[in-house]
Amino acid sequence: MYFTAATLALAFASGVSAHAQMYGVWVNGVDQGDGRNVYIRSPPNNSPVKDLASAALACNVNGGKAGSSFVKAAAGDTLTFEWYHNTRTDDIIDASHKGPVITYIAPYTEGNGAASIWTKIAEDGYDSSSKTWAVQKLIANKGKQDFVLPANLAAGRYLIRQEIIAHHESDTAYNVNSARGAQFYPSCVQFEVTGSGSAVPDQNFNFNTGYTYSDPGIVFNLYSAFTSYKIPGPAVWNAASSGSGSTPAPAQTSTSSSFVGGATLLPDTTSTSVAETQAPATTSVAVVVPTTTAAPTTLVTVTSAAQPRPTKCGGRRRRRSRQ
Repeated sequence: MYFTAATLALAFASGVSAHAQMYGVWVNGVDQGDGRNVYIRSPPNNSPVKDLASAALACNVNGGKAGSSFVKAAAGDTLTFEWYHNTRTDDIIDASHKGPVITYIAPYTEGNGAASIWTKIAEDGYDSSSKTWAVQKLIANKGKQDFVLPANLAAGRYLIRQEIIAHHESDTAYNVNSARGAQFYPSCVQFEVTGSGSAVPDQNFNFNTGYTYSDPGIVFNLYSAFTSYKIPGPAVWNAASSGSGSTPAPAQTSTSSSFVGGATLLPDTTSTSVAETQAPATTSVAVVVPTTTAAPTTLVTVTSAAQPRPTKCGGRRRRRSRQ
C-alpha cells in the first residue's frame, strides 16, 4: 500500500483518541431511552480494554454491576445498539479506529460475564468489494448498529454483548508492547426476551480463552496490503439448527436465581468493578448452557510487510460528558 504524507499525518493524528461507548437500544425502530447504568452495564469512561486476560474483556469495567431494568424484546425483533463518543450522535469514534462490530448473547448472570457462556449471533467485519469496515458503517449510520434476534431463541433473560474492535494499533500484540495492541470496546445490555422458541445459545465461548494473541483477527496490520479479514471468535450461531427442546444441565449452587429459556439459572451475585489490566476473575459464574461448540470461520488474512506504524492512541482517558 502506497502512503502519502497526508495519509501518514492522518494516522499519527489518531493520537487524539476518539473512543466510544454505548448510549441505548432501539427495538424495531423504537427508542428505549438512555440505557447507561440502567439496562446497560456502563463503564466509567470510553477507554478501551486491551488485555486479553482482563475480566473486563467480557462486559467492560463495571461488567459485574447489574443494571436496574431490562429491555423487553421478542425473538425475531430487530435491535439497534446506539454508540457515541462524548455526546449522543457526535463523531461516534475516530475514523482511524477501523475494525469489526460483533454481537454475542449469554444467559443472564449478575456476574461479570468472564466465563464460558457466550454465543455469537451477529458480526460485521471488512467488505472486500467496497473496502469498507463495520466501524466506517457505524460512523455513517450515526452510531447505530442493527441486528436481528434469532426467531427461534428461547424466551427468558439474557445479556447481549456488542463490541467494537479497533485495529489502528493492532499490528503489534498488547502482550508484546502494552502501548499498542487491538482496542476492544465491549458493552453488555440486559434483555428480557419473549416468544415461543426453544433454541438455547450453546457455543460456550469465553473471551479470556477464545481470544488469543495468535488470532489473525486480533493481531492485524491495518496498514498492510490485505484482501480479507478473519473476524475473531466462533461462527455466527444458527439457532434454527441448534438442539431445540433440549434440557440444559442443572445450574450450580448460588444465592439468587433468574429464569431463562425454561430453565432456572443460578448466577454468581458477585458485583465487581474490574480495571482493564486486572487478571480474569476466578469466581464461578453459574449459568445454564449446553456443551457444543461451533466451528471457527475459515477466512484467511493476507498481509505483506508492515508499513510505518502510527503513533499510539492518546493515553489520557476521557471523562464522559453530560448529555
